Amino acid sequence: MARNGTQASKADPQTALSSCDLRGRVKEERQTTERYALADLEKWHEATGDFDPPICLGVFGDPVAHSLSPEMQNAALRACEIKMQYARFHIRANELRSALLFLRRLDFVGINLTVPHKIAAFTQIDEADESATRTGAVNTIRFRDEKLVGSNTDGEGFLRAIRSEFSMDLRDLRVLILGAGGGTGRAIAWQCALENCERLVLVNRTLEKASKLANELGPFFTGARVLGPAARLEAIGWNETALRAQLAEIDLIVNATPLGMNPSDPSPVPARLLAPHHMIFDCVYGPSKTALIRAAQQAGAHGVNGLSMLLYQGALSFSIWFNREAPIEAMRAAL
Repeated sequence: MARNGTQASKADPQTALSSCDLRGRVKEERQTTERYALADLEKWHEATGDFDPPICLGVFGDPVAHSLSPEMQNAALRACEIKMQYARFHIRANELRSALLFLRRLDFVGINLTVPHKIAAFTQIDEADESATRTGAVNTIRFRDEKLVGSNTDGEGFLRAIRSEFSMDLRDLRVLILGAGGGTGRAIAWQCALENCERLVLVNRTLEKASKLANELGPFFTGARVLGPAARLEAIGWNETALRAQLAEIDLIVNATPLGMNPSDPSPVPARLLAPHHMIFDCVYGPSKTALIRAAQQAGAHGVNGLSMLLYQGALSFSIWFNREAPIEAMRAAL
């Protein structure tokens, strides 16, 4: 971190890496897995001044205590002998702008964003790459020349996770996305469109959001791929009748909502609507099975949680920050 009014250049991650490294050599190593808040960022040097390696990366979320990104990213940093740490930051929705402003003045290399910040962050950055621009959502920020540059690794991370978990490619699947109006859902929907999936059904409690996204993705679904009467692209409201009418023509069901983060959350799709041919991907992950995964098992379907997506999107974030391949096996082992 910058000390005594000295601030390292943010021209590239290696510059910040060198700055963090030099400042940490003379101090006893001190690791952290604590959670920080906006008040800590305001007095960052007081909160973390004696940490070695220093914290130069992190994840903003609300909630954020459940996040396994620090374990995964810190394993990657150790494997690559990069002298910095990654931490959790409990940042509420109304605190995001202030938190990002504080980071501009600190020697951070980058930050990840999770619920509820992905869409809001898009309006707070200085530049966006193609992945962020098309989705209107950001899950990865890197600091370059004191600017915030946004990316979205969720879509590509999801693509790799589906290949890994189901040995299938999105282009061969009929996909239904629950929560298509959120940041994660939008990124996944765009990836499905770019891969020219067989069929895509967008589900959201606010139908207008799903319909707007369907209009954006319409040009990708003009060609005929699926035999039968079902439309290749549809937006529907979130109710049992609408879901029941769609699921016979769906292979992959994706939960892109936070439902399941709390153990008491119900399944977003009742077990009675699921069938053995369904593949269920729940973006939520945790130490216990979500209600959706339990419902999938009850129906005889194959269901997996979001750990693999976390792994692959995190590896892509690491590559963005450091312009090098991520040590994915070290990250996988940490998870």
